[in-house]
Amino acid sequence: MAANAQSEAARQGITRSAAQRDFNAATHALRGFASLAVFWAHLLGGTAEHIYAHDERYVGLIHAPWCFGRWGVVLFFAISGFVILPSIRRYSLGEFALRRFLRLYPLFLAFSVMFVVLNALTNEYPGTNSPGAVVSGLLFLNLFSHTDQLTPNAWSLTYEVMFYTLAAGGYFLAVTRRSAIGGAIAAVLGALFLLRYPIAAFFLGGVLVRLACDAGLRPPPGAVRSGEVLYGLACIALASSFHFDFSQADMANPFAWALMAATIGYFYFAVQPESLTTLAARSRILIYLGTVSYSLYLVHPYVYYVMRTLFQRAGLFTADWAFSMALFIAVTTPVALALTHLAHKAFEVGPYEWFFRQRIYRKQRAG
Repeated sequence: MAANAQSEAARQGITRSAAQRDFNAATHALRGFASLAVFWAHLLGGTAEHIYAHDERYVGLIHAPWCFGRWGVVLFFAISGFVILPSIRRYSLGEFALRRFLRLYPLFLAFSVMFVVLNALTNEYPGTNSPGAVVSGLLFLNLFSHTDQLTPNAWSLTYEVMFYTLAAGGYFLAVTRRSAIGGAIAAVLGALFLLRYPIAAFFLGGVLVRLACDAGLRPPPGAVRSGEVLYGLACIALASSFHFDFSQADMANPFAWALMAATIGYFYFAVQPESLTTLAARSRILIYLGTVSYSLYLVHPYVYYVMRTLFQRAGLFTADWAFSMALFIAVTTPVALALTHLAHKAFEVGPYEWFFRQRIYRKQRAG
């Protein structure tokens, strides 16, 4: 019994050491930035659709930040590709799946159940009110059933789960089992998924950046910040000008390819130790936002809807939209962050840390 306990403690120590070694401060900061960008984009874009749709000046003015904020979702995909590979290598297939499940599903399930109940009462989204749509959403099969995901924003989680399945399954077959046939099948399935859903290329880009870094293929230290700024400006210009779903139809537009390339290029430079992004990762605000980013991503649509309704009923959305929106953002942001903190503790880290007796995010040194 004592020997087993010591063996488990040693294994946990090795796992903890590997996790600390693989931690990248820049990606953690980018999580925080991306979650806040998506949140504020929804505040601006949602009011443009539902409150100030008649005001061409407002709609025109917020078009660029609205588009740019939504770009945060594909930045999340690149981050996932980068950070998930070490976990796939570190754990067995079963443990990887269990850790991902406990990391993502409790929070997703809590908000999905809330959505299903509210939607059954209001029929706000009739397309997701059928049993088939609910089951497909809960099992992340909505891409194949051609139904919408349940809770707002959770559409991206389906892509995350598909990526985890293909990447972990492919690694298990090709590397762990050394099965040439299994590896070939996994590669074909991955290629077919990528062709059908080009947005998945951002996951692949993140994986390639991780492989390049692990292989020592890093830019000269003196070129990191200039490359980061150059690609970052390209991302700002392109993401602010266009909104792409990166569907097959979108990929007929050369600017979609340009934004995809610019995003991966920026990400490659941003994750380097000398980057400005790594420097910014010392910010306690970004560290915190990176920690709660998943919770903020799922919580904020509900907060936005409730706060928008309250502001409407109180007559706070006036013709002076600059003042009204400043007040709306100033009030909604702390409310969303407070509820995000509660959801993060209760549903995101609670089940995982209870089961594994291990913190998700341990204190790391930036840089």
